[in-house]
Amino acid sequence: MYQSSLPQAYTELSAEETRERITERKAELGDQIVILGHHYQRDEIIEHADYRGDSYKLCLDASKRTEAKFIVFCGVHFMAESAAILTDKRVLLPNMAAGCSMADMANIIQVKRCWSELAALMDVTSICPITYINSAANLKGFVGENGGAVCTSTNAAAIVAWALKGFDKVLFFPDQHLGRNTAVALGFDPEQDMVLWDPSKPLGGISRESLLNAKFILWKGHCSVHARFTVDQIRSARLANPLVQIVVHPECSLDVVRESDCCGSTEYIIRTIEAADSGSAWGVGTEINLVSRLGKEHPDKIVKCLDPQICPCSTMYRIHPSFLLWTLDRLHDGDVPNEVAVAQPVARNALLALNRMLEITSSSTAPQISGD
Repeated sequence: MYQSSLPQAYTELSAEETRERITERKAELGDQIVILGHHYQRDEIIEHADYRGDSYKLCLDASKRTEAKFIVFCGVHFMAESAAILTDKRVLLPNMAAGCSMADMANIIQVKRCWSELAALMDVTSICPITYINSAANLKGFVGENGGAVCTSTNAAAIVAWALKGFDKVLFFPDQHLGRNTAVALGFDPEQDMVLWDPSKPLGGISRESLLNAKFILWKGHCSVHARFTVDQIRSARLANPLVQIVVHPECSLDVVRESDCCGSTEYIIRTIEAADSGSAWGVGTEINLVSRLGKEHPDKIVKCLDPQICPCSTMYRIHPSFLLWTLDRLHDGDVPNEVAVAQPVARNALLALNRMLEITSSSTAPQISGD
C-alpha cells in the first residue's frame, strides 16, 4: 500500500483552516458521500464522521445511506476492504499507508503454507479456520472457501462454539490473545488445549504430537496497542485508587484479562462506561483516543488509560485531517482517489465467511467474554 506525499498546499494549512475546508467540502458533496470514523481516530477526524463505531458496525451503518455513492473510510485498510465487500458503494481510504500491524502478522502466503503443513499431518477438513475481522480480505476469502467464519471481538465466543460443534480443531488468526481469551471463556485450558503457531518456523515450531492433541491452533499475532497493557499497570491503578474498576479489550493478554474486572469489545467498553455510576473511576485498557473521548463525554466519571505512555494506534493515526481534505477535494473535482476494491473471487468467498458469521451469531446462545 503506497501513499504519495500530500501537496504542500495542504501541509501548510493551519488546523482551523483544514477543519473549515473539510466542513465546506463535505457540505458541497452532500449526499454523494458518507464519512465513517473508527473509534480509534483522533477527535479532529471524528467530528466530521457521519457515523462512528468499530469496523463492522460502520459497514452496516454505511449501508443505511442508500443515496451515497462513496464511502470515505477513516480507519485502516482491512476496514475499507470489508466495506467494499459488504456494501455496493465505492470505498476510499484517505491515506493508503493506514494499515494494521496485527493484520500484517498473518498474510495469505503464510496461512496457505500453514494449511498445507497441517494437511500433511492430519485431515484439514476436521479443522475450522476462523479469522478475526481485523484481517485482509484474502484471508476472509480463504476462511470462507474452507468452511470457516469471520469473528469480531463481540461474537468470537459464539463463532468458536459453533466451530467446535462441527470440527475437531480451530485454527484462529491473526490475534492469539482474542483466540486464547475466547477459548478460556468457553472453559478450555490455555496450557493443555492450545498451541501457538509461529509462521516463521517449520510446522509452526510445534511438535506433531502437540498439534494432534491441541484443540486450538492460535496464530502468533497481536495488536501492538493492546499488547502494551500489563498486570503491573492494573495493580498500580488499584494502588492509586482502591475503588477503580478495570475494563480491558480481549486483544489484551490472558493475564491482563484475568486481573481485570471486566473485558469486552470496543462497543462493550463504551457501554460499560456510559452505564457506570456517576463518580465511579475506571482504568481502561484500549486505544488512547477512545479513552480520552470517553473521559470528555463523561466528565462525571474518572476515566483513565492504564498505559502511562498513552500510545495511540500509529497506523490509524495516519488518517490526518489533511488527508481527509485532500480526498474530499479530489472527489469534488471529479477524481476518485485511493479507491479500495476487492477482486470478485476473493470478495465472493469473503462474503460467504461474513454471512456465515451473521447466521451463527443470530442463532447462537453462546456466552460472550465477560458479559460482552
